[in-house]
Amino acid sequence: MIRHRRTVGAAAALALGAVATAVFGFAAPASAHVSISPSEAEQGDYGRFAFRVPNESDTASTTKLEIFLPENAAIGSVSTAPVPGWTVEVENRRVDPPILVHGAEISDVVAKVTWTASGDAGIAPGTFQEFPVMLGPLPEVDQMVFKALQTYSDGGVVRWIDEPQPGGEEPAAPAPVLTLTAAGTPAGAPAPEAVADDEDGTGLAVGLGVAGLVAGVGGLVLGGLAFSRTRRDADPTDGGEATTTS
Repeated sequence: MIRHRRTVGAAAALALGAVATAVFGFAAPASAHVSISPSEAEQGDYGRFAFRVPNESDTASTTKLEIFLPENAAIGSVSTAPVPGWTVEVENRRVDPPILVHGAEISDVVAKVTWTASGDAGIAPGTFQEFPVMLGPLPEVDQMVFKALQTYSDGGVVRWIDEPQPGGEEPAAPAPVLTLTAAGTPAGAPAPEAVADDEDGTGLAVGLGVAGLVAGVGGLVLGGLAFSRTRRDADPTDGGEATTTS
């Protein structure tokens, strides 16, 4: 009976291992990259955003972040919030024709924002940092692609500059993307990311279903172990004492 109990335990481990493999097989690992949060806003508005920068190196710290504003979507006003241990520099460029900001025409717009770490304030391995900005007025375009360069303390540079391809897979080094909706869009109207949200919901449902499967297999395994233990206790050949009657 001891051999039978070990067989049940081994089967339990194999079953749980197989289910776990199936679970992790369904979930593709998410790549950590520079992103903007929130990722959606309304055209014409001013908004507070944060560029979120994870450190992907095991040995080096991130010491510089360069954000390039899209040339086809000019922004007249960019304000930065202090980030302890970091300095910031804002570079402008000239546009023709000028853009309207609060009813006034301006020819100088923001082209690039650079944050540089001082001393040991860099983003250490296994951590991330957010760099807040106020942007506006947001242009009348469907999306803004902010190409980014991430520099490490060992001299390495990661170029997050790949633009999204409609209907395609996520590029290897995606640039942060801000989706813009038309001003006055009625509440509840489908947004450009609605399809992606539906896909996320489907993925969540699949995940919950697989989790239920894991729980079910676990219950069967525990039931099998309990049944095995009951048989062992009832079997007089398994070390127990048999009761005889004359």
